[in-house]
Amino acid sequence: MKAVVTDCNFESFAEEQAVCDRNGFELVIHQCKTAEDVIANCADADALFVQYAPITEEVMAALTHCKMIVRYGIGVDTIDLEAAKKHGIAICNVPDYGIDEVADHAAALALTQARQIAYFDSAIRNGEWPAGTEKPLLSLSDMTFTILGAGRIGRATLDRMRPFGFKLAAYDPFVSKEDLAEIGVEKLELDEAFEQSDIISLHMPLIEQTHHLVNAERLKQMKDSAILINTSRGGLIDTKALAEGLNNDDIAFAGIDVFEAEPMEDDHPLRTAKNAALTPHMAYYSEASVVRLQRYAAEEVERALKGQALRCQVA
Repeated sequence: MKAVVTDCNFESFAEEQAVCDRNGFELVIHQCKTAEDVIANCADADALFVQYAPITEEVMAALTHCKMIVRYGIGVDTIDLEAAKKHGIAICNVPDYGIDEVADHAAALALTQARQIAYFDSAIRNGEWPAGTEKPLLSLSDMTFTILGAGRIGRATLDRMRPFGFKLAAYDPFVSKEDLAEIGVEKLELDEAFEQSDIISLHMPLIEQTHHLVNAERLKQMKDSAILINTSRGGLIDTKALAEGLNNDDIAFAGIDVFEAEPMEDDHPLRTAKNAALTPHMAYYSEASVVRLQRYAAEEVERALKGQALRCQVA
């Protein structure tokens, strides 16, 4: 049997190779950029490891032997799930390899912006020694920190913010008010979240209903002192509207790790927007998390090709 890596940015494939070696699978590695690349290089694969390559209806139709596809990561928005069902291909993800890392990164971005660290750093480097800030610097204990999406990463982020004294809140239509109250979190409706929160941190999947959830209208709902954090999926935010909103002082700050196109376009206005802290889709990253990601993905391929129950099947 053949397991094929369609694309990735890893330096080592020790985890995948170890699993393939102990089962007698062949491991082949490509760097496919397009659906046509995947079809040309992966048609005879029994299983696919996918990072960013598009897995479309045409790709699915060309995969004559494929039993499963595992995404290196959580989101599966680059995979046509309906086509996978049609062609009988199981789709899996790895939702738990970097929970701590992503929560840490979201918390770090939020605290960096809430304490206006970039402003102080820039001022000192410019020979200044400021006694105040250009925007109001609020006490953390007077601020409401809200997650949109109360899954594992969202809740882990709340846990990190709790010791700082924030009032904690969440929007999630699938989690009850009572369940959130048990962990000391107020449930808000979506309009309430945008209107009342001082910091909003996004932890939602990218689906049709959540695409551009944060747009120009939503940004205008927010406090002009508010902070927006995204370590989830780039398409949750209309990033051009975000750049405009920051420059127009609709909101005060943003901390963004994920983007609608990656790498972000050279001329994208968010690159020059004021008060935006940008990181290159690295919230998931640590030396340990990358090893976990590759090991968990490889073990899922092993289960699939041995006919065993899958751990994280999403379609």
